[in-house]
Amino acid sequence: MLPLYHDPHYTFRFDDDRIIPRFHLEGVRAGWRVDVFRLDTATGERLGLLTTGVAGDDGWVDVREPIIVRAGDAFVAVLKEADA
Repeated sequence: MLPLYHDPHYTFRFDDDRIIPRFHLEGVRAGWRVDVFRLDTATGERLGLLTTGVAGDDGWVDVREPIIVRAGDAFVAVLKEADA
């Protein structure tokens, strides 16, 4: 059976201010590159690249620079092909 909707990316939304040095992506293998984009919360449009990272053990992504979010902000993590 095919799902009606499948989002290939990981979207994070926040109710309070945070500094995020790393985040978890369920089911992502170590070595996959990740681009992180700020989102317009009203339209879902990507507003710009925030940072990049590489998935490590168990899907944890350590980013190059911590992501600073304010209450109401959102970002999306987009997987890139793993380095060979």
